[in-house]
Amino acid sequence: MHDFKFKNGELYCESVKVSTIAKKAGTPFYLYSHHTLVDHFTKIKKAFAGVRPLICFAMKSNDNMAVLKTLVNQGAGFDIVSVGELKKALMVGADPQKIVFASVGKTEEEIKDAIRANILFFNVESLPELEEINRIAGSLKKKPKVALRINPDVEAATHAKIATGTLKNKFGIDLRTSRRLMKARATFPHVRFSGVHVHIGSQIITSAPFIKAVKRAIDFVDILRKDGVDLEFLDIGGGLGIIYKDEKPQTAQDFADAILPYLKKTGLKIVMEPGRFIAGNAGIFVTKALYLKDNGVRKFLIVDGGMNDLVRPSMYGAYHEIVPLKKTGTRKVKMDVVGPICESGDFFAKDRMLPVLKKGDLLAIMSAGAYGYVMSSNYNVRGRVPEVMVKGNKYAVTKPRETFNDLVRGEKIPKFI
Repeated sequence: MHDFKFKNGELYCESVKVSTIAKKAGTPFYLYSHHTLVDHFTKIKKAFAGVRPLICFAMKSNDNMAVLKTLVNQGAGFDIVSVGELKKALMVGADPQKIVFASVGKTEEEIKDAIRANILFFNVESLPELEEINRIAGSLKKKPKVALRINPDVEAATHAKIATGTLKNKFGIDLRTSRRLMKARATFPHVRFSGVHVHIGSQIITSAPFIKAVKRAIDFVDILRKDGVDLEFLDIGGGLGIIYKDEKPQTAQDFADAILPYLKKTGLKIVMEPGRFIAGNAGIFVTKALYLKDNGVRKFLIVDGGMNDLVRPSMYGAYHEIVPLKKTGTRKVKMDVVGPICESGDFFAKDRMLPVLKKGDLLAIMSAGAYGYVMSSNYNVRGRVPEVMVKGNKYAVTKPRETFNDLVRGEKIPKFI
């Protein structure tokens, strides 16, 4: 599952003691396992070998350049949602023909840059966006490929804030409108209608909603064929769940066994967009205990990391396992693990049974490799933390801790004040 293991009572990342990295990098920091990233990517690649998919890592889950380069070296492409992600992908040597561009709000600058970079295709989210891509492509005398992101109106058992497959959400185009646009493709002469895209959400642990959504997409492709529309790609998105607490998510092989029979019948090139499945359990967040506070009602372990560093517990009520880097006694105490941010929502765990800890003890917040650093902020004028990569017995800081000068760079007080 991952390469964060205890050896002789101390937590290691692959062959490196995590506490050793803490002394070098300081706390808090994010730590990624190279081997875990490769292993999870390989699991998907092997499971779906029967259709030889293009696996486009969802960069929104983790955009650290060492992580991205690791995956490029394995043959990955990228699912991007901004021009910044496009530029990062190109910086790490990604093949533009392995890049697909989602996002419900692509700007003119982003569309131009993506067309000039010759990406594989745009996943189009609306009629106005399609019209804009067609207009811009015409002005550039280009004809990029597009796939319509259909909204299959399928409920997925996941958090409401990461569910994307129903018509109550902002994502995708309803099937009736999508068919009308495909049939009227001649009115968009500067784009090439090449595929259908479907993505119903994130952290989905069963195959049933995926199968339902993919079957609707395939049925839609069959209807389009009868309309005389021939496509090249079927992009089935991402969303595979991982273990945070006691979930029992399907494995990549389970998912493949359930869905491959349908994909093989299409004859289309398959694109996948996993993010969390690859990166989630490949990273941890390391923080240090500052104080233990007891107000007579609750006990609070106050650590040096905060919600600005890892917002998932505060935003989603997400569970992350928390373990001391050194195994201590067996006695445990119920406590809340909280940060220094001036918000009651600044917590990593509530009513958690943890070993008795003291000032200076180090803790690992597990399963933090996806939607961790990428969602961090400078709230309370706090610099974003370092990111570190381990490969075997080697490690390196891949992104340094932000300094105060980084935070105020470019900021000016106008003369009229």
